[in-house]
Amino acid sequence: MSCLFLSFYIDSLDWSDTPICGWVKGMDIPVVLHRQIFKNKDGSEEALYLISNDVELDKDAIKTIYQKRWKVEVFHKNIKSNTALAKSPAKTIKTQNNPIFMSLLATVKLECFFYKKRANDIRFENETSYQSTKSSN
Repeated sequence: MSCLFLSFYIDSLDWSDTPICGWVKGMDIPVVLHRQIFKNKDGSEEALYLISNDVELDKDAIKTIYQKRWKVEVFHKNIKSNTALAKSPAKTIKTQNNPIFMSLLATVKLECFFYKKRANDIRFENETSYQSTKSSN
């Protein structure tokens, strides 16, 4: 893939269906940029700019990597939001072990709870739907 020197603002680039390879100011290595357009729940559109230093990646590979990575970001956000880990007074590695472990354990338990709740909600919907069709026959 041939790379360009990118001396433009990202919004002014000619985005096609293929990623753009180039050098970005302040970086010594070439990168691959891909713009992904998505729709929000309210119908508005936004652009997500994905970047990688592996210049051999195509757009599908870049999307796959970021989809996997996003799950990790959501997990970290859940840990920080739901367990108050940032409020821990522990400052040394030795004293941080227990708060970190307990935060991870709490996050896993919360995920299990929500998974079971979703499964129960789906089971309840299926049962009520089945009983309503059964009673109408």
